[in-house]
Amino acid sequence: MPFNFKETTVAEVHRAMLAGEVTCRELVEYYLGRIDAYDRKGPCLNAIILVNPKALEEADRLDAALKEKGLTGPLHGIPVILKDNVDTADMPTTAGSESLRGFTPDEDAFITRRLREAGAIILAKSNLHEFAIWGETISSILGQTLNPYDLTRTPGGSSGGTGAAIASDFGILGIGTDTINSIRSPSSACSLVGIRPTIGLVSRSGVVPYSFTQDTAGPICRTVEDAVAVLDVIAGYDRKDDETAWCVDKLQQGSYAEYLKKDGIRGKRIGVLESFFGKKDVHEEVNRVVRAAIEVLREQGAEVVPITEEIDSGWLTSSVSVHLYDLKDHLNIYLNALPPRAPVHSVEEVMASGKFHPGIKENLEKAMQLSTGTPEYNQRLILRAQTQTKVMKLMADYELDAMVYPHQQQLVCKTGGSQQQRNGVLCSVTGFPSIAVPAGYSTPDENAPIGVPVGMEIIGRPWSEPTLIEIAYGFQQAAPLRKSPPTTPDL
Repeated sequence: MPFNFKETTVAEVHRAMLAGEVTCRELVEYYLGRIDAYDRKGPCLNAIILVNPKALEEADRLDAALKEKGLTGPLHGIPVILKDNVDTADMPTTAGSESLRGFTPDEDAFITRRLREAGAIILAKSNLHEFAIWGETISSILGQTLNPYDLTRTPGGSSGGTGAAIASDFGILGIGTDTINSIRSPSSACSLVGIRPTIGLVSRSGVVPYSFTQDTAGPICRTVEDAVAVLDVIAGYDRKDDETAWCVDKLQQGSYAEYLKKDGIRGKRIGVLESFFGKKDVHEEVNRVVRAAIEVLREQGAEVVPITEEIDSGWLTSSVSVHLYDLKDHLNIYLNALPPRAPVHSVEEVMASGKFHPGIKENLEKAMQLSTGTPEYNQRLILRAQTQTKVMKLMADYELDAMVYPHQQQLVCKTGGSQQQRNGVLCSVTGFPSIAVPAGYSTPDENAPIGVPVGMEIIGRPWSEPTLIEIAYGFQQAAPLRKSPPTTPDL
């Protein structure tokens, strides 16, 4: 039988490669064909900034290596969609901004290097909300990316280009970055699995920063298994990112795949964070979907515990998150270190160039007035520490393994709008890990023939990725809810 390319996985591809049923070149040609058909044509998703011009050449090299010595690494020949704020030494890195158009860094980011060493092919670089500043995925370099489930909506963000691309089967694995919501938001909006690791588990060196206090990178994939395959590769200590020193004795010995247990939910105590559910009519669709997902957890043997203590995600974003305070100082660290040939070397030069989307001007102007080390900034750090302790105390008092809630209290916003009531900020301000999983879909309508995807987020204590993987995988096995988007059918 011919190999079935549709929404295939790392494990399926490697089995077929070793059996001689598919080559890396055929795999790359499949994804290039889909990008050509659907990114600037058809639904015009506008998810891809750049396709790797040497992708087929790399595929041929990997096919030759397979014949000679077998699989070269755990991601041999696997096409990856990389968010375009992650450095690549052989392709431009723009962070979605015209101010960086055409600039190619001297080195790969740490995670780019890890992916290549594992045998992956960086197939394409994806659109993002410019400089990862917010959540609608619109940039001066490419414009607005569309949600393949509802072309009138955004794909979430800021990693929405990766989300739309992986949902539409433009590659097998995706990489996003996350300062406030930006891995989990497109995962929720595009029926995908997104892992935001504990701060310090994955290096940020070579990633265009927003806030070193809150930034991380992580996988955006169609299955928990594939997300775990990525995490295995990119997690680890990097001398160029001091924060990763914290992970040295926390790293999983062996593979996180050991926690892909079909009965991973059984016996877990899982809290439901009730204050993260909205109470108005606009919240009904999300609430219905996530409540049903929580019933699956119960049916699979979890003890589900309501948590009624109040945590206000809007307050966390407005009064605790330090993203705007960090932006100028931390982005300038990256820009100042660029070689002389780079077109800009500071946020001030970006603003003076005028080469950025007008939608980020207000945030850039705010960031220019803010800084680290001020009394206001330090007060936020105090509130951050108090929030960390509050979450840990809730989990201790209720003897919880994890807590769950809707990633976003209402459906992902329409294009031209702004994301509302995203709950992912809890993990961002605490630095704690979480996994977003597909929970279901809203009621179908004329714009969304199968409905708009809704994601459930699972949060745990620091370094509890193994427990979160058990829960997420168990949920995926019990409720395989993901559906392909109707706008990008088989070719």
